[in-house]
Amino acid sequence: MTGDERDHSTTETDRDRSASEEGRDHSESEGERDYFERLVDRSALREYLDHQLGEADGYEVRHHEEGHSNETLFVTWGDRELVVRRPPPGETAETAHDVLREYRVLDALQDTAVPVPGTVLACEDHSVVGSDFYVMERVAGDVLRDAEPDRFGTPDARQRIGEELVDTLAAIHALDYEEVGLGEFGHPPGYTERQVERWTKQLHWAFERTADERTVPELREVGDWLAEHCPTDHEHALVHGDYKLDNVLFAPGTPPELAAVFDWEMATLGDPLADLGWMLSYWRDPGDPDPATPELTATFMEAEGYSTRRELVERYERATGIEYEHDRFYRSLAVYKLAALGEMFYRRYLEGNSDDPMYPAMEHRVPDLARRAKRIIDGDEPL
Repeated sequence: MTGDERDHSTTETDRDRSASEEGRDHSESEGERDYFERLVDRSALREYLDHQLGEADGYEVRHHEEGHSNETLFVTWGDRELVVRRPPPGETAETAHDVLREYRVLDALQDTAVPVPGTVLACEDHSVVGSDFYVMERVAGDVLRDAEPDRFGTPDARQRIGEELVDTLAAIHALDYEEVGLGEFGHPPGYTERQVERWTKQLHWAFERTADERTVPELREVGDWLAEHCPTDHEHALVHGDYKLDNVLFAPGTPPELAAVFDWEMATLGDPLADLGWMLSYWRDPGDPDPATPELTATFMEAEGYSTRRELVERYERATGIEYEHDRFYRSLAVYKLAALGEMFYRRYLEGNSDDPMYPAMEHRVPDLARRAKRIIDGDEPL
């Protein structure tokens, strides 16, 4: 998720919602059609792409529903397959859903050791789709969200999945961000303290509306603990901000090869261990408690052959030379951030600003996440 969680691959399109310029699938509900109309004016987008890319014989726009934060539209433009990224409609918390910031980092990472989709266009003209948006190339392959592809169902391939995931994270953190033009992309000193402060503010924004439905006092306790135990000295690196298995894509074929990293909307310069803690908070070991958010948590990496969290940490430390200290802080911070995202989703649902079927579930999932964060802090869910 961020927070967000989306598939930009050329597979799994059975769950895409389609609407060609000539008409829509009549099986769509009225609410889905209304939400699609809020996301994109297809005629205005076509006119814009005509002007920017040249006319195309074929044009189709499909809403990809796997994401839970920024919205993803798949666009067929002649013989090109493109992806449009835009924020959700309606009010958002301050600084959230900055798609042009996401575009900037993607554009800077072209031709580096970090695999990303090719960038195409960025647009600040709200008359096109009603918000900022950008366009990138669509990448072929698989996002491992709910299950592994059959071709990865061997111990060797499973081990390689975790290794590719960690090695790519290490490549992100090893990048010379000054050299690629991101030297002013963030302010690394104090990043970790600001993360605690920022997500606490996001929670307060959400609570303005959600507290009318129910309260989550455990989250305030977790926030207080994080503020008291925040590391004040850390490495400086480009951080992704939402790095996890279903925000990367694996190329077709075997052995597993990580072909693209998506969802850079939370990227900045800061503490690389925050990225590692976030990734680990989603990675499952055999015998782990049931996930607090089953809608967002895959469990297939509990199968034989997958690396454990500790093995992933050891590989990261060897690749980067950075020691993973303060595990309880970084993993509980990750769960706290996920809870804040969930509470923001719940507010948007209550205000009618999303048709995502997962959002109403946050009424109960966020309290479950708060209890998980407390388990990590108390040492009851170790690395």
